[in-house]
Amino acid sequence: MEHAPLIVILFIVFVALLFDFLNGVNDAANSIATVVSTRVLPPRFAVLWAAFFNFIAFLFFGVRVANMIGKGIVDTTVVNEQMVFAGLAGAVAWTHVCNTYGLPISVSHSLIGGLLGAALVKAGPGALVMNGITKVVLFIFLSPLIGMCLGFICMIIVFWVFRKTKLKKLDRLFRRLQLVSAAMFSLGHGGNDAQKTMGIIAVLLFSAGYLGDTFHVPLWIVLTCHFVIALGTLIGGWRVIKTMGMKITKLQPVGGFCAETAGALTLFGATWAGIPVSTTHTITGSIMGVGSTRGLASVRWTVARRIVCAWILTIPCAALASAGFYLIIDLIRM
Repeated sequence: MEHAPLIVILFIVFVALLFDFLNGVNDAANSIATVVSTRVLPPRFAVLWAAFFNFIAFLFFGVRVANMIGKGIVDTTVVNEQMVFAGLAGAVAWTHVCNTYGLPISVSHSLIGGLLGAALVKAGPGALVMNGITKVVLFIFLSPLIGMCLGFICMIIVFWVFRKTKLKKLDRLFRRLQLVSAAMFSLGHGGNDAQKTMGIIAVLLFSAGYLGDTFHVPLWIVLTCHFVIALGTLIGGWRVIKTMGMKITKLQPVGGFCAETAGALTLFGATWAGIPVSTTHTITGSIMGVGSTRGLASVRWTVARRIVCAWILTIPCAALASAGFYLIIDLIRM
């Protein structure tokens, strides 16, 4: 099979890194929304804190998620440069729309939807790896539910353990502990989300013959993707931060700690299992779980409903966008 020139490959790698950057921008809210809303850290210090732990996450996690994205969603034998570019373009387009309107969507599912749309147009349903896709779809529902349950349980445990502690002392303690929980969540975010771009770049280079006969993820790809997602987190998506940190429910430091801890535990488990999950889904579920300990009325369900609608639309909308991009590229090449 004839491959595109090296300059084209490098351009697609650049687009993949742009996607990684936008991932960091959108998901900055996931890492720091609770820290900002509880006023433990001012926004600029909070994004610096999150970006640092996003970057060093490569020291703690392998590349199981990258392998899943690279060869567990679409058959590697049908992948080519045109398909990867169309998938990325569809994902970037949908992510940009949602960033503009302050919707904390799953950037991960934008990417997966983009790959699916381009693969379907190029090779039909036979190109899809249904086992991997089933896991991804299942965790669209499971990750926020697990986060919600863990957030609720963590909050109940903390209330019981510190039931005799004065509120002022409790607030001071959890302001410090929230720095730890925010760091843990940022590690989980970097460990899971940066790997998705690694998988895309690796499968692109593998399909073009630059990685030899065996699919693998080189160290330079790992370090580059972690650096770029950390840079995106540093820039921050402020509209999304406002939605995540201030509109779903009102949080105190103890609630922020419980939400981040629940989200981090969910992400750690999924990343070590090699399952690409949405950090957005996870932390939103965790925040709702914490908020619901004060009663269902304490959660702003209208905002939550708007967010869930964006989640449901993400894979089909990104798939349609990438399918359109693939057809346009096909027409240009004719």
